[in-house]
Amino acid sequence: MSFQPLQGIRIVDLTSSLAGPTCTEILGALGADVVKVEHPGRGDEARDWGPRFFEGGSVMFFSANASKRSLALDVKDPRGQEALLRLVDGADVFVQSMRAGTAERLGFGPEALRTRNERLVYCSVRAFGRQGPLAGAPGYDPLMQAFAGIVSITGEPDQSGVRVGASLVDIGTGVWAALGIFAALHERAQTGRGREVDVALFETALSLVGYQLTDALRSGVAPGRFGTAFPLIVPYEVFPTADGELMISAANDRLFARLCAEIGRPELAGDPRFRTNPDRVANRDALIPLVREELAKHPSAHWLEALADIPVAPVQDLAEVAAHEQTRATGMLQALDGIETVAEPLQVDGERVAHRAAPPLLGQHSAEVLAELGYSAEEIAELAAASITRLVQ
Repeated sequence: MSFQPLQGIRIVDLTSSLAGPTCTEILGALGADVVKVEHPGRGDEARDWGPRFFEGGSVMFFSANASKRSLALDVKDPRGQEALLRLVDGADVFVQSMRAGTAERLGFGPEALRTRNERLVYCSVRAFGRQGPLAGAPGYDPLMQAFAGIVSITGEPDQSGVRVGASLVDIGTGVWAALGIFAALHERAQTGRGREVDVALFETALSLVGYQLTDALRSGVAPGRFGTAFPLIVPYEVFPTADGELMISAANDRLFARLCAEIGRPELAGDPRFRTNPDRVANRDALIPLVREELAKHPSAHWLEALADIPVAPVQDLAEVAAHEQTRATGMLQALDGIETVAEPLQVDGERVAHRAAPPLLGQHSAEVLAELGYSAEEIAELAAASITRLVQ
């Protein structure tokens, strides 16, 4: 039996880009009825981020909007506002990522909506958070990677810092939002009242550099860049082989001794400079060239077999990842309308939590949702004629 703990929960989704949509996609996969409210003319801006990937938009949109229904609605028009308020009155969760103050100005702030519906869980996805001089400023994932120091610790030490290739701040913020909403819904079951949940891209970014920031607070010195290496454990980085690259993580003294034996340099484990991990961290520059020299003598396949008892992995590109039998075996690749995408990284009782439907076309469910709110066919047609909504035949 599928794991659908949020079945019967309705979520009104006024988010765009990636963080908010990631949150509501997770909740949709867990059974919630997610109504994605989009502008009838342009929709979620992520529909246009990149070349058109399917009829409804880009690969960015496709990857974060499964299991949702699209209601096209101009919420700046009083008639669109009335429809949205009807939707909220029967909803359990409202999630918005509009610029600071916009929701309040349009009459959709937390106080206004929770006054109408005290059971409502209201979630705001912000850039810099509720407090501070930048509270009202906009932000995107790469800006937060730069501002929170992630760029400063990513890349090679002798080059400029780089952005992490994955949108980890956006996706992480979406996960935190989903967690906060789930917790608020759990509490509501006892109290009957909703909560106001806040998440922010900047705060997520700070949580991602937790130990580095703690070190900077303690020492007053900013951590630097170590390329693929890990500053606190040695050896713990990518090493070239005769025909490729391997990530090797000898995370303790026992694993280091085993690595030394397998590469034909057992004496390194007893060298006073390398005996313990703090010793190896202090003498990184002396140790790493010695390990590199040995690993470069044989191809990756040789070392993957020889180092089978040590944490080691080949450096793969995403085409190789997609084709690997381990990726296929996990069930993480799911076909939606003939397009393979990534399912949720969660299994319950051995069953993958999967998306329930492909991402919607803009306005695909407008007529359906408006009818559920009590609008007649004639009223829906009038709203469409006035461009307050968009209908998909």
